[in-house]
Amino acid sequence: MAAPSSALVARDLTKRYGDTTALESLDLDVAPGVVYGFLGPNGAGKTTTMRLLTGLIDPTDGEAFVAGTPSSNRRELVDQIGLLPEEPPLYDELTGREQLQFAADLRDRPWESVADRALEFCDALDLTADLDRRIEGYSTGMRQKAAFVQAVQHDPDVVFLDEPTNGLDPRAAKTLRELILDLAAADTTVFLSTHILPVVEEIADEVGVLHDGRLVAEGSPAELVADAEREAGADLEDAFLALTSEPEAAWQPQP
Repeated sequence: MAAPSSALVARDLTKRYGDTTALESLDLDVAPGVVYGFLGPNGAGKTTTMRLLTGLIDPTDGEAFVAGTPSSNRRELVDQIGLLPEEPPLYDELTGREQLQFAADLRDRPWESVADRALEFCDALDLTADLDRRIEGYSTGMRQKAAFVQAVQHDPDVVFLDEPTNGLDPRAAKTLRELILDLAAADTTVFLSTHILPVVEEIADEVGVLHDGRLVAEGSPAELVADAEREAGADLEDAFLALTSEPEAAWQPQP
């Protein structure tokens, strides 16, 4: 069982599909209230990792725990996590409000128990006025807002966000970044996967870089930048490019 001080733990987590290894021997230990930026090139294994951690698929080897619950215990896990996948699970025939109510029902939560929190997020994201419109008429940004709210309205221990600013205009994207920081300040752990590196550099406490199914670096954004400065530039993008374009053995943390 994971230690109480850990919100997210992976031990030797591995996923193979036949002869193909999508993720190999991943070890993670993320504390409550941390924004953890999870980076990697396309095909590195990020989506596989998120599906393993959220119990959507089973590992070939290893284990994972979320808020002390094994990821294999999907029934209990569903109430402890929030998930915003890259393609949000929304139903076009529902209104925004009905979608949020449906998401609460899936967790056996009465709408009244989550409504205040849900509507606070809707207000912050300027979605409230559109809650009684059918989702089929929503723009990409509005759909993303609704999907974010349904991922956090039940006050989960850990929130998994895959490209959460997709389709958002600059104002809404800024608001969402602020909401992520608010979640972390309230002791919610945020596992953030995105290709927008300035966002990670701005809000992440810790960063993990995945390359070819292996975690090749981990630390704060500043630490990763410092470790890569000898061969690259002075921001997270340069560090990321150095880490994912050279052999794993070439990267060593600064003493």
